[in-house]
Amino acid sequence: MSSLAYFLSKDTVDHFSTLIKPLMYLSMFYFFNNPRSSFQANYAVLLCLVYCVTGIAYVLAIFLEPGPAQLWSALLPVVLTLIATYENSENNGFIKFVADLCYARWALEAFVISNAKRYAGVWLISRCGALYKSGYDLNRWYRCLGLLVATGVISRVLAFFCMITFQKK
Repeated sequence: MSSLAYFLSKDTVDHFSTLIKPLMYLSMFYFFNNPRSSFQANYAVLLCLVYCVTGIAYVLAIFLEPGPAQLWSALLPVVLTLIATYENSENNGFIKFVADLCYARWALEAFVISNAKRYAGVWLISRCGALYKSGYDLNRWYRCLGLLVATGVISRVLAFFCMITFQKK
């Protein structure tokens, strides 16, 4: 069997899970929390985020043994979220550079923007200040989603390369 066909078939079968996971999460979260953003906007962000992290998980699962892969799968999002939300990153150029490359920052920015777009009236001033302080822009929502999807695609290409290189399935 072709390695590419095997990899693409496994990835294609996993797309059903990628579509359902955000829906299941939102079915509980959205109605209990009642955020300002629409259900569709939250689903779009979560769908892109799940696609991104499953691609990263492919790389970790192929490159590492099962135990370390699980550990890295748990620690990587925590560390990247801490870096992405670090308050004093303006003072440290390196941390700001790394934070701008984190998928956690793109997802957070997309969630904040989708929430902020629905503010009106007096809350509009508060929204502008919060977005400015965080360095977010209302016009970058599609860019954030695109970066998440691009990270998913790039990580899948890297996972396929690792699968061929290390002869793993």
